[in-house]
Parts: sequence; C-alpha cells; structure tokens
Amino acid sequence: MKKYMAYPYGVWMLIFIIAPILLVVFYAFTDKSGTPTIDNFTSMLSYASIFGRSFLLAFAATVVCLLLGYPLAYIMSKQPPRWQSLYMMLIMLPMWMNFLLRTYAWMSILENNGFINQFLNNIGFIALLNHILQPETPITYLPLINTGGAVVLGMVYNFLPFMVLPIYNVLIKIDKKLIEAAQDLGAPSGTVFRKVIFPLSMPGVVSGITMVFVPAVSTFVISKTLGGGKEMLIGDLIDLQFMGNAYNPQLGSAIALVMMVLVFLCMLIMNRSDDGSGEEGGLLL
Repeated sequence: MKKYMAYPYGVWMLIFIIAPILLVVFYAFTDKSGTPTIDNFTSMLSYASIFGRSFLLAFAATVVCLLLGYPLAYIMSKQPPRWQSLYMMLIMLPMWMNFLLRTYAWMSILENNGFINQFLNNIGFIALLNHILQPETPITYLPLINTGGAVVLGMVYNFLPFMVLPIYNVLIKIDKKLIEAAQDLGAPSGTVFRKVIFPLSMPGVVSGITMVFVPAVSTFVISKTLGGGKEMLIGDLIDLQFMGNAYNPQLGSAIALVMMVLVFLCMLIMNRSDDGSGEEGGLLL
C-alpha cells in the first residue's frame, strides 16, 4: 500500500522536474531546425563576463550573509526559549511578504530621489560633499541604485534568513556538556568557540552557504529591479533568450544547463568539504 502512495509523487516528478530538464538538454544540443550541434555552448564564450559577474556578486552576498547571519544565529541560540521565538518571528517577518514587493520596496529606498538620498540632503551631507569635493557639476544625489552594491544588498536582504535558520538549528542542538567540559578544562570563551562551537556548527554553515549561494547566482528579479539592466546576471541572460527580443531558446537552454552543472559542482564541493566535520568538534590545543 505504501508503495502505491508514492506513485503520485513519481508522476509529479516526471512531469515537473524530469521532463523540463530533458527538454532543456534537447534544446541545448540542437539548433533551430532540430539538428544536433554544440554551437550553443561555443557561443556562450562571449558571455563569460556575465558568468563571472554572477558568481562574484553571489559570492559577495553569501559572505555578507555569513558575516551577519552567524553572529545573529549565535545570539539567538543563547536567549531564553520565549525570546528565541520572538527573534525567529522577526527574522521570518519579511518572508511573509511577496518576494517581488520586497525588492520593489528597496527600489523606492535607493532611487535617486528615494528615502536615503532625501535624508542625506536634509541633513546636509550632499552639500558637505559638494563643499569638500567641489565637482564641476554639483552632486544632487548618491548613485545607490543600478549598481552592483544595490544587487548585493537585495540578495542579502532576501536571502539572509536562509543563512540564519540552518546555523541556528545546529547551534541549539549542540550538547551543552561539551561546552561545559571545555570550560572546566580552563579554555577561555574564545577558545571554546573556535575549537568546539564553530566546528560543531559547520553543517549549518555549509547548509546556509548553499541555500544562499544557489538562489543568488541564479536570480534575475533582483538584478533587473535593483541593477536596472546595468548589472546583468546569468538569470537575466536566460530570461532575455526566452522572453526578450533576442529570442533564442537553444542558447538559453545551453546557458541554463551549464549553470545547473556549475551550481551542482559547487554544492558537491561544499558537501564534500563538510564530510565528517562537526561530529567531534575540535581539539583544545
């Protein structure tokens, strides 16, 4: 009976996962007439800079999420249970809003006449810059939007919970007796964290890095709205091949296939680097 209950899921996987992947593979290795070819892959070399930019911005967003997310998860894990629930709700609160609406909200904040630039004008910061720099054309705003920094900011804002949650889930499950044993041996707080807590939390760190990097490297909504088309990423390039004026589903499928392989390799490397880590902790040397 249990075997038959898995059939609907198998059908769902076949229709919505396996079939689309096979279709992408077919288009990637054929031209518009259906003839087998690898020209779609060779023509991708002209977009190498877009691939590099995508991985660079995704890496930057992942690093920022880790630097912000780990301390936040660590502080949460040290709080009483009722406060942990409150902090968890505050972290998840932005996720209750539509992804597109959250990104558009940052557009209104970062645009040339947005909240930040208006605030800087009101406090006289822009006037101070003009006084110090004395440019030929007076500065009226800071170019915050349509930049790589704006794209990274959007990635961090949208994907930070994906870094915090797995790290937090691992930290609260660490056996307190291991920490107490290290303290009883005379290890200072810094050594306890470096030799015990951090190694034991590595599975959460690896999961968080994977959960942030994968959607960041393939996003196109954030780069399109906060990058304004000036910071084109892989997702934008694929979207352009399927939905834009440069309609070329064969090339778009080849790019999507290469991206899937690269993301899979990154995940494989991360998982292998985590093999065996976090099980025993470190040595108090």
